[in-house]
Amino acid sequence: MSLHLPHGLDPRNFLRPRRRGIASVHSEVRDGIVPAGERIAETTDQQGGAPASANYRTVALIIACAMFMENLDATVLATALPTMARDFGVRAPEMSIALTSYLLALAMFIPASGFVADRFGAKPVFRWAIAVFVLGSLACGLAPNLPTMAVARFLQGVGGAMMMPVGRLVLLRSVAKRDMVSAMSWLIMPALIGPILGPPVGGFIVTYADWRWIFWLNLPIGIVGFVLVGKFIADIREGEAQPFDRTGFLLSAAALGCLLLGFEMMSRSEGAGVAVPLIVVGAVTGLLYVLHARRTEHPILDLSLMRIPTFRLSVLGGSLARITQGAQPFLLPLMMQLGFGLTAAQSGGMTVATAIGSFGMKGVARRLLHRFGFRSSLVVMGVLGTAAYAVCGLFRPDWPLPAIFAVLVVSGFLMSFQFTAYNTIAYDEIDKERMSAATSFYSTFQQLMLSLGICTASVALHVSMGASGRASPGFPDFSAAFWTVTAISLAALLVNLRFDPQAGAELSGRAKPA
Repeated sequence: MSLHLPHGLDPRNFLRPRRRGIASVHSEVRDGIVPAGERIAETTDQQGGAPASANYRTVALIIACAMFMENLDATVLATALPTMARDFGVRAPEMSIALTSYLLALAMFIPASGFVADRFGAKPVFRWAIAVFVLGSLACGLAPNLPTMAVARFLQGVGGAMMMPVGRLVLLRSVAKRDMVSAMSWLIMPALIGPILGPPVGGFIVTYADWRWIFWLNLPIGIVGFVLVGKFIADIREGEAQPFDRTGFLLSAAALGCLLLGFEMMSRSEGAGVAVPLIVVGAVTGLLYVLHARRTEHPILDLSLMRIPTFRLSVLGGSLARITQGAQPFLLPLMMQLGFGLTAAQSGGMTVATAIGSFGMKGVARRLLHRFGFRSSLVVMGVLGTAAYAVCGLFRPDWPLPAIFAVLVVSGFLMSFQFTAYNTIAYDEIDKERMSAATSFYSTFQQLMLSLGICTASVALHVSMGASGRASPGFPDFSAAFWTVTAISLAALLVNLRFDPQAGAELSGRAKPA
């Protein structure tokens, strides 16, 4: 007996399990999780049946612009601190509270971002994080004195703490796996370009306008971002929020707050005496958190994520590489101004080369990963990127400026490629239900290692100056600092070699979806 089906219907199709992709939302609409009116772009991939993200570039650019606003603001302020101190009638060192209050907010609230996103939805939280950041910016621009500025900066930090990990979570839930590399290459650029453009932008504003424009410029960007998130990004939710870990929140806030502030103070000569006790307290409370997390079913920072191979290796390798990323925006402008005698605007013009390299990477990353895979690409590009930044330690006044510019372009390209790969492969094996926990965990380590990079560079610079008896840093001191941080980042090679050769094959397009 034979069964005749209409032309084009294959009975084997009824036996194949249908794979539910990241952006698949039909069931959510049916169950009432996603409003029926939400605009969700979805097509079908001819190869694997996974939903294609027709608007993933739009989603990535909206999130990238919000993060660029945050990253630029975090670095542009340092240039304006002396001018702000004069207007507030305080000594310049006292203005450090404007930086540390922001870092404290990041340390306290980044770990809670995953719970908040699960509880209220990633899209609404990301949208209101932009609003809180904009309100904080407005308050900073209107601040009449230093205490008000410190409170306003803390409010800004609360918004920033939610924007960073929740923005990444929105992207992960909105973009199909095969588009993830391209989308992440857009998302990684703000973190690389913001710290580079910050000092020259800050110098320009302070020189030609009022320092309050540093904060007021965020208002139109944030308002546009708030509107675009509501228009183009779907509210895709996965699972339900777990109980809030109050004890873990307090322990992680104390540990991360003390560590971040300690690293920040270590980078300043006047703060070294306070930095060591802060770091010790942070380490002790961090150990207490680890003990607590092992006994808690749903800790605020889920350490069990480190059992997942690709996530663990991405965290470890990316953390080592971020030592150089954190140090570079600190060392390069300093060397250009103190060593080469360039003005703030001139040094900013040179360091913008790394931003150009980052833009150049955007169209190349996916092709390289498709051709060579994540493991081989990270091994080779990691070594080349570290070597390129090590060359910065050889810069001297007799170098032609175009040659220095070219080295920085190559360095920016290679560094941007590494973090696109790390930020993508980290989520390859993460279940959708744990995605929010993974983004908050990853963002916490990212912020911690960037601050540690500044601290490491500063300590290396001061140790070299002390050994040579110099009161101000010379070229040998900058060389020692560059080579110290790049030697640490080179250790990421040992981590990258442990990736499975087939890791991320679907993300890179080397394998069809299962």
